[in-house]
Amino acid sequence: MMLKLRFVLIFGLFINNLAYSVQTIGQTAPLFDSEEILELTISGDINRLVKDRKGKPEYDEMTISYLDQNQKEISIPLKIRTRGNFRRQQNICTYPPLLLNFSKKNVENTFFEGQDKLKLVMPCKGDKYVVREYYAYKISNILSPKSFKVRLVKLNLDDSSNKIKVKEPFFAFLIEDEEQMAERNGMVAAGQDLIRPKQIEVQEFIRMALFQYFIANTDWSIQFRQNIKIIQNPKTNELIAVPYDFDFAGIVLTTYAKPAEELEMSSVRERRYRGYCINNMEHFQKAFALFIELKDDIYQLYQSSPYLESSYIKSTLNYLDEFYKVINNPKLAEWELQYPCLAGGTGDVVIKGLKNE
Repeated sequence: MMLKLRFVLIFGLFINNLAYSVQTIGQTAPLFDSEEILELTISGDINRLVKDRKGKPEYDEMTISYLDQNQKEISIPLKIRTRGNFRRQQNICTYPPLLLNFSKKNVENTFFEGQDKLKLVMPCKGDKYVVREYYAYKISNILSPKSFKVRLVKLNLDDSSNKIKVKEPFFAFLIEDEEQMAERNGMVAAGQDLIRPKQIEVQEFIRMALFQYFIANTDWSIQFRQNIKIIQNPKTNELIAVPYDFDFAGIVLTTYAKPAEELEMSSVRERRYRGYCINNMEHFQKAFALFIELKDDIYQLYQSSPYLESSYIKSTLNYLDEFYKVINNPKLAEWELQYPCLAGGTGDVVIKGLKNE
């Protein structure tokens, strides 16, 4: 009996040590399951990379490196190219957004294990706006797991051409891969077929559209896939719209953000509900309850942030207070959220530059 007990204890200790070893070899929790800032260095011809602003972007051979928990440098070869539309244009952003393309065999037992292609959001006009946009994603994570996870990084650039000299690392953030986000939620990425707003599950649509109103973002469209990804439940065929790219949101307030002319708005700080017309306000109650339930969590997100300016935190919480005044006042809520029902309004206007239906 004692021999059997001893065997069980030794075997249990072996399993625990094995689990610990696997975790150590794997460096850390999965990339997007940690709140710790990841300090990275990208090395290569950075000057050529960031000047690739026209036509089809081309990949550059680069390396990305970091120090592991034992302060050992881990260096990973990869390909990187510029991406995006507005932020990739000439004379708008200091750094365009980037796409990191890993080889899966090169990321085994690293922070990037299991990753293939990752979007990296770079500072356009200063990294304080990067941090603000990062927190907009964090709000979406609080409201629903059907959202893109993000990881804040401190980025160093090592330019082999010596034409770009960055003395201090700056903030950037990584965005979870679309297929991984879908898989995490038991869903799959939908194809590029035309999908209209009313095809999205109604409560999921209202929650998403209300989130966009919450952060004062009008730069999105379901049917034109403007800053929206569609995922689908393979069993029920239910469609969910997942938003991303919030640099034009009023809560971020970048220096270059302006509302589309067709919306006839004075500023991105002006909230405009861009959902479709729903006359029965009862449909909004579930979403209202969710925002009210999670209000303290959202406010705490900002109040506890060591990366945001105190003045910005204060002004942002006041700005969010305005949203809660609306949804807690039935008349105000009806006025704001039935805007798409107005015959002379711009609720369903097609934004210039988007493809025709």
